[in-house]
Amino acid sequence: MGAFRVLCGKLINLRTQLHHSPQNLSIPATLPFRTFPWRYTHCRTLILESVFPESVRLHRLSDSDSGIVEVHLARPEVKNAIGKDMLRGLRYAFESIDSDPSANVMMICSSVPKVFCAGADLKGLCIPTISVIEGAAFGSGLEMALACDLRICGEDAKLSLPETGLAIIPGAGGTARLPRLVGKSIAKELIFTGRKVSGRDALSIGLVNYCVPAGEAYAKALEIAQEINQKGPLAIKMAKKAIDEGLERDLESAMEVEDECYKELLDTKDRLEGLTAFAEKRKPRYRGE
Repeated sequence: MGAFRVLCGKLINLRTQLHHSPQNLSIPATLPFRTFPWRYTHCRTLILESVFPESVRLHRLSDSDSGIVEVHLARPEVKNAIGKDMLRGLRYAFESIDSDPSANVMMICSSVPKVFCAGADLKGLCIPTISVIEGAAFGSGLEMALACDLRICGEDAKLSLPETGLAIIPGAGGTARLPRLVGKSIAKELIFTGRKVSGRDALSIGLVNYCVPAGEAYAKALEIAQEINQKGPLAIKMAKKAIDEGLERDLESAMEVEDECYKELLDTKDRLEGLTAFAEKRKPRYRGE
């Protein structure tokens, strides 16, 4: 989680948005039971019910979708703008998910109608992350979506990095991640002008993976999460590692990373289960081992 803590530090330093000093954010490294009580539902599934802060809520789906965890942003009075309590809640949420071996996919959603986040960021989670965008995703809100592996939006979505209008730049990954998604020229235009991009335009430039009718982004994201959840969890983690680390290297070095990740999977129980299930023409039962 070291990379995530670094990015949290960046967000804390965005004083124009948070208006407080870093030393005021003393966040424990572990989750105290009184803050997030755990409730068992069956032998491998834990549901994390958030009591504090109210601005961030965790929910785990049940039964066959139990590997899918949802992080809900719930600060309607300020359209999910990120403040001290929400930042603390996000950190708690990401750390708890990262330490839970039964979590396979994470979805970030909004509990506030017609808004995603008016603008922390996340990085360091080894499982796939999906951002569900309905309505506005501005500033740090869009930067949080950029940090996810996949982005699904509704047609009424509006996405923007307006920081240059405030005489600053996107400081939580916007200038680093946006060019990697849409290319240097388009990223410069969007950041220089602060232009709002519609859901359809976001799809056409590669900013989002899917654009669906308004109100249907969650259903599409859940569909994708369910597909991922059926795959071998160790393989998904290694695939994400190979892609993310490979993109930072030349092709030859990237192939070496891929080979290392491939070898990590050869002696796993899941690989043997996959081969056995294929031979027996049945659905595999992966356990992340």
